[in-house]
Amino acid sequence: MYTKRIHGYRIPEKPLPNTDKWQLYRSLGKDKLSFSAQLKLEWIIFYYTAVEKKAANTAKHFGISRKTFYKWLNRFNEKNLLTLEEQSRAPERTRTREISFLQRERIRILRKKHLRWGKMKLQKRYLKEYGEHISSWKIQKVIEEEHLYFDKVKQQKRAQRQKQAQKSQKRRITEFVKENKINHLWHVDTVIFTLTQGGYRYLLTAIDEISKLAYARLYSTHSSKQAADFLKRLHYLTEGEMINLHHDNGSEFEKDFKAACKELSLPQWYSRVRTPTDNPVLERFNRTIQEEFVEMIDIGLEDKTEFNRRLLDWLIEYNSVRPHEALDYLTPLEYIDQNKTSLLPMSSSCTVD
Repeated sequence: MYTKRIHGYRIPEKPLPNTDKWQLYRSLGKDKLSFSAQLKLEWIIFYYTAVEKKAANTAKHFGISRKTFYKWLNRFNEKNLLTLEEQSRAPERTRTREISFLQRERIRILRKKHLRWGKMKLQKRYLKEYGEHISSWKIQKVIEEEHLYFDKVKQQKRAQRQKQAQKSQKRRITEFVKENKINHLWHVDTVIFTLTQGGYRYLLTAIDEISKLAYARLYSTHSSKQAADFLKRLHYLTEGEMINLHHDNGSEFEKDFKAACKELSLPQWYSRVRTPTDNPVLERFNRTIQEEFVEMIDIGLEDKTEFNRRLLDWLIEYNSVRPHEALDYLTPLEYIDQNKTSLLPMSSSCTVD
C-alpha cells in the first residue's frame, strides 16, 4: 500500500517510529532545504522507518548506490539539517599573485636573454642563477604583463582570438538587467525523477519572471532535442513574445536547444555553476509542481502520455484558477489580462497538445 509520493518516490504506508520527530524534520526541511537536500532527507527517513536500517534496501528503492547513501547518512546531523546540502568544492585557500619588485626584475632580465625559452626552462635557470625557487606561473604573468614575446605580431593575433572567444562565452544571469515586463525573462529548468522500476523521467519546467505564467512537460530522455521541442511549445504558448531565456548549464540546453534559440532569436542567459539561488522563481515553481501535482496524482511517471495529459489540466488550473500571493492573489492569466489584451493559448478554452 502506498499513501503518497515524495519527489517522485512512493513512500510505504507504515507507522513511523518517533513519528513526531521525523515529521518535524520533514516540515523543517521544506522550509530550509533545497529539493536535492529534501530528497536526501527522505532517504534517511526511509532508512530509519521503512526498512529497519537496511542500507541495501534503501539504495535499491531510491535507485542510488550504497556508497552514495552511506556518504549522506554519515554526514546527516539531526541538529543541523543543512549537513544534507552539497558542500562547496572551492579550495579554502587560493594562491595570490605576489611578485616582488626584485623577482620581476630578475624574470625580465632572464626572459630578454632567452626570448625563446618557455616558463619551465626559465624557472630552472632562475633557481640556478639566484638560488631561489619561483613558481612558473609568476614567470608567465610577468611575460604576459610586460609583453616579453619573441614574435609580438603572432602573440597579438593570439590575444585577439582569445578576446573574441571571451566575447562568445556564456552570459551570466547576474549581468542581466531585469525589467518589469511580461515575457521579458522566462526561466527554464529540468527536474529529474528516478523510477521505482529503474530508469528516469525528465520534467522540463518554465515560468515567466513577472506574470508567473508557467508551463511543464514530461520527457523520457534527457537530450537537447527534447529541450528544443519543449522550447518550441513554450514559444507557441507565449505567442512568440518571449524576449530572454534563463537556464542552468545542463547539457540539454546545448546543441539542438541552442539552434532553436537562434532560430527564435532568443538570447540565452546562464546561471552560475552550482548556484540554484540564481533561479529562485523557478525553484519555487518546481517545489509547487511536485507538492501539488506529482505527489498527489494516483499514477506513476512511467505512463508519460497520461501523466502529460493530467499535467496539462493541472497547468490550466495553476494559470487560470489558482490565486498567487506574489500577484496580489490574481491568477497569472488575470494578471496578464490586466496588463495586455491578447489571449494566450493556455486558457481554460485553449490548450497546447
